[in-house]
Amino acid sequence: MTDDKKNRIGRWYFGGLAGAAAACCTHPLDLLKVQLQTQQSGKMSIASLSLKIYKNDGFLAFYNGVSASVLRQLTYSTTRFGIYETVKKQLPSDQPLPFYQKALLAAFAGACGGIVGTPGDLVNVRMQNDSKLPPAERRNYKHAIDGLVRITREEGFMKMFNGATMATSRAILMTIGQLSFYDQIKQTLITSGVAEDNLTTHFASSISAASVATVMTQPLDVMKTRMMNAAPGEFKGIADCFLYTAKLGPMGFFKGFIPAWARLAPHTVLTFIFFEQIRQNFGYLPNKN
Repeated sequence: MTDDKKNRIGRWYFGGLAGAAAACCTHPLDLLKVQLQTQQSGKMSIASLSLKIYKNDGFLAFYNGVSASVLRQLTYSTTRFGIYETVKKQLPSDQPLPFYQKALLAAFAGACGGIVGTPGDLVNVRMQNDSKLPPAERRNYKHAIDGLVRITREEGFMKMFNGATMATSRAILMTIGQLSFYDQIKQTLITSGVAEDNLTTHFASSISAASVATVMTQPLDVMKTRMMNAAPGEFKGIADCFLYTAKLGPMGFFKGFIPAWARLAPHTVLTFIFFEQIRQNFGYLPNKN
């Protein structure tokens, strides 16, 4: 790889584009994760759930809500990547940022992204879970925008931010796990001379970051999914959802952990690989933009 490519800087919106592209590839795994998290009995395996979806609704059912998944990435990931990368570029560059500063910056970026991305996340969860419901109870949103319009009209504007506290808390942990750990691992590998700034390094750094992020976010992710998919009045608040989940035992907070990792790992890897490729090919050189 030429130094010209290595030194290119990404635009603020590159993260959102990379996240949306990754979401298109990993959406079926995300759908399985959501449906596993929202079942109370917890007895259906990934294989049996996949077979049930395919038999009942066909292959395209695995892409229910893909428009909402893309919308979420274009709001959530664009915001968090945009803030993280933009602020990081404004800080002194004579030496690498210490990890704690990266983590704090990632937490702030994640909080902003979580708020902005909540409406898309809400529609995404509902559309993914729709095929599991009896036909009479399905919401049948045509696409993400239709979902936002109908939620606003039928349930009120503020309903679009149902679960925002949980989604934002999860986004903070997710962004710390993904962005700051990816940044730190990649930097350590390169500066130590163990690796170069190439595809192999991007892969190793991103899959490590995905593992950290999954462990950090899974309990919040389970509760967020339950709250967003809940019927009106089903939960009084976060504490009520916590108690409901706790009835399943400690592992109730890690329902769907394997599919969550199996979905998050490839999504994180693809996001950072797409991001690095877009940066290297379409980014700008310092003082030459």
